[in-house]
Parts: sequence; structure tokens; C-alpha cells
Amino acid sequence: MEPTIHPFLLGGEWKTNGGETLTIVDPYRRSPVGTVTLATEAEAQEAVERARAGFQQTRKLPSARRYEILSFISNTIREQKEEFARLITAEVGKGIQFSRIEVDRAVMTFQLAGEEARRIGGDVVPLDLAPHGIGRFGIVRRFPIGIVLGVVPFNFPLNLTAHKLAPALAAGNAFLLKPPPQAPLTALKLAKIISESGLPAEAFSVLPCSNAVAESLVRDERIAMLSFTGSPNIGWKLKSIAGKKKVILELGGNAGIIVDRTANVEEAVKKNLIGSFVYSGQVCIKIQRIYVEDSIYDRYVDTFVNAAKALRVGDPADETTVVGPLIDSGSTERIASWIREAVERGGVVLCGGAKREQAIEPTVLERVDRTTKVFREEIFGPVVTLHRFKSLEEALAGINDSRFGLQAGIFSNDFHNIMYAFEHLDVGAVIVNENPIFRVDNMPYGGIKDSGFGREGVKYAIETMTEPKMLVMG
Repeated sequence: MEPTIHPFLLGGEWKTNGGETLTIVDPYRRSPVGTVTLATEAEAQEAVERARAGFQQTRKLPSARRYEILSFISNTIREQKEEFARLITAEVGKGIQFSRIEVDRAVMTFQLAGEEARRIGGDVVPLDLAPHGIGRFGIVRRFPIGIVLGVVPFNFPLNLTAHKLAPALAAGNAFLLKPPPQAPLTALKLAKIISESGLPAEAFSVLPCSNAVAESLVRDERIAMLSFTGSPNIGWKLKSIAGKKKVILELGGNAGIIVDRTANVEEAVKKNLIGSFVYSGQVCIKIQRIYVEDSIYDRYVDTFVNAAKALRVGDPADETTVVGPLIDSGSTERIASWIREAVERGGVVLCGGAKREQAIEPTVLERVDRTTKVFREEIFGPVVTLHRFKSLEEALAGINDSRFGLQAGIFSNDFHNIMYAFEHLDVGAVIVNENPIFRVDNMPYGGIKDSGFGREGVKYAIETMTEPKMLVMG
């Protein structure tokens, strides 16, 4: 029997073109999940033209209507929560308990966007500061910018799509989505909901496509903004070819945390396990480097290593699994080679390090050389390094010794240490007594250095997806 080929959505029309297709494979079971049609260059160009026409409709939608559309999307995702969660787990191997959390977050993201759609405001600007402005005043309103192109990675195929799409719709823009090749079915399931939401049909397309087609969209001057989440190498390349359009980049990280002597060690270990190994570490803000104060180091390490050994590794459909498969065999081989490099340069494996088919056991390393990849690069896997420190300044210097700067954490009950870390860590956010994977979807989210450019979070993304325009009255 021929496999069912899923169509893509092109400005309100579901299309299969009889051309190139892509089969998605469950990374745990190694079985096909589905096959999708890939959009051609000509179809991508047609999507842009339809989006231009759709924008003439979305820009005129009243805020109440935009609220209704986004609320419909949010509520329908909630109704289909289990279907979405199981599809995410099948496509990308995320533990089912964490897939459900992702769906809940997407529900909130669209809900937040609906609420923000009703309060995109402006300012009244006094102009009588100068003699020629006497008797005049200004009104500033924010207007949608046009077509937004979203490029999304595999690790959060629903909620990272929501973080690009929802604020774009709230602002009145049209939207083109290039979904991840590992998880296009999640995006297409979302597209079915959006096609029933009342959004003008031409204003939205989901285009599984080759990298070459995606790059042509990034270069297209008819598109007003690129919002990209993914690897630094690809992100900065796309920014370099994006021309005059606005750009938000959410890129990689190798997040560090500090555990000082005033911290609750048992509570820190409990949280840090999830922060280090959730979804096999395939999270850009997952913990990669842990700095523990000298006086509690041995106690922390013993507790942490024993707990890491007890984590459930295996089938992501199992409710208790924390560490499942990596997204592909190439990732497994890369991470294993980085672990070997660390050991060859003097690192010590305290637990894990072994491959289990397409998975890597939860791995804890200490005494790693700072020139090794497990320290300097983004591991994007279930590996963490431990470091002993004697002064807070030493720990801060260690975390800042990185080309990344996304989020960091500090476990402490010393207010001075907390504030000192907040002032001196070179990151986009400092999380207190919680992991750097902490994110609530209304937060301004993003990093500095090679971790990105701009901020997500619905309200903050809307600011980038709109332009202020001034009206002078007198």
C-alpha cells in the first residue's frame, strides 16, 4: 500500500504537487510516522504573493476579531491536547510527559497573544516643548509590518511555532511557516486549526521545503521580518542574507548554573537533574555546566550522580521516561565523540557516557578542560560538566567564559550573591533557585553574544512585528 502523503497549506489551499516528498521517522521505534509533500520554489513564491494579498485583510482586522481568532486556536489546541502530545512524541522522541507540557504552553502562548491583541496601544506625545510646537500634539500608533517568516527547529515544534505565529497574528501580520523537517506533521495539524479559525486564508501558509527554498524566502524583499530559532551557524548566515528585513534570532547556549553554600542542596539536585537531562538535553537553555561551591561540592556531586544514574532512559511513550532517543544517529555519534575528547584531555566520567542505540545515557563529567567541546560548544544532549569554585567571582568568570549568553541560574539564599550574579552574568536572563530552562511564555526571552539577537515573548515580539507611526495634530 502506498503511504498517505500529507499536503501542505499554501495560502488557504492544501496542495500535493506530485514532486519531492519527505518521510518522518520515529527516532525511537525507527518506523515511519508520515510523509509530507515538499513545496517547490515556485510554490513558495506563490505563497508570498498570496500572503501580500492576505495582509491587506489582516491589517484591517479589528482587535476584537484578532482576539477571537487567537482564542479559537488556543481553545482548539487544548481540546486536542493528547493528539498533539502523542504526535510530538512520535515525530521527535520527546517524553510524553514533556510533550503534554509543550502543548499546554502553546495553549497559553496563543491565549496571551489574543489578550495582547486587545491592548496594542500607543502614546500621546506633547509637542509644545519648543515654540513652533505650541498648540500641537502627537499620537503614536503601532501598525503591522507585513509578512513574517518563521523558521522553527524540531525540539519544540508546537510552542516555538506559537511564539512566532501568535504575536504575528495578534499584530495583524501575514505569516509563512517553514516547519522543521523532523516534525512537519505537528505544524500541519496546527495549520488545520488555523484554517478553521476565521483568519483570512491567504494570510497563512505552512511550507515544508528544502533549505534552498527556505533561503530564497529569507532573501525575498517582500517579506518584512524573519524570526528564526535554531543553530548559531545557520541563524547568523540567514541574518547575513536577510537584507533590510527585521530579524529575531533565538540560537544556542551552553547554560551554566551556580550552587553556593547557602543553597538547599537536595532541592537544587532535584531541579538540576531535570534541567540537565530533560528531553535528552535537546533544549538550548538546558544546564551544561554546574559550578558548586567548594564547601558543599562533594555532597552535591554524590547526590547528583546517584540521582542521575536512577533516571529512566528509554521509550518516550513511557510516562516516566526522562531521557529518550536523540533526534538522529548523527547527533548520537557527535555527542559520543565529544565525551571521548573530554576524557582524552583529562576529564573524568562520573556516570553515563555510553550509547544505547540512538540514546546517550545521562552523563556527568568533571575535571574537563575548558578547551574541549563539552565546555565551549552547545552539547545539545544529556551531558553535564561539574566545576568546583571558591569565590563567586570565580564561578561567574567560568560561566561568562563562553561565546553564548542565553540564560543562567543561581541556587542561593544569599541576596548579595543573587544580585551580584544578576549584575555580572553576561546572559539574557538570570533565574534564581531554578534552572535556566525556566521560561513562562510572557517573559522577554533571548540572549546575547552567539545566543541570538532580539527577544521573543508575546508582548516583546509584537513590538518587533509592528512599526510605530506618528500623527501630528494641531
